[in-house]
Amino acid sequence: MKYGEKEILEFDINLDEHYWPNEHKKNYVIDIELPEFMCRCPRSGYPDFATIKLSYTPNDKVIELKALKLYINSFANRYISHENSANEIYDTLKAKLNPKWIKLVADFNPRGNVHTVITIDSNNS
Repeated sequence: MKYGEKEILEFDINLDEHYWPNEHKKNYVIDIELPEFMCRCPRSGYPDFATIKLSYTPNDKVIELKALKLYINSFANRYISHENSANEIYDTLKAKLNPKWIKLVADFNPRGNVHTVITIDSNNS
């Protein structure tokens, strides 16, 4: 196993070391785009690709970008639906960051003539 595969396999998004104190008390928005998301269809095993867009207004914590990258990469060999992957990412980050506001958009590449975009926004949930 190569070192990157090992790091992804052993990665735990819940460890406190992946979250840093937010040193700024004013409201500001962090926008992050992750264009290489991949998971596998739970029925067929075919790969599904998406761009994940995360926006949030931090409260007391921000996420380390390498940790976010490893977390997103950890889905690559998981058999999980579009809806479940988007909701799991949103729920995990919302719980760990406790942001003032958070929005996640999972824009999946078309497959079989179907294009899926899932948007979850804390203002609407």
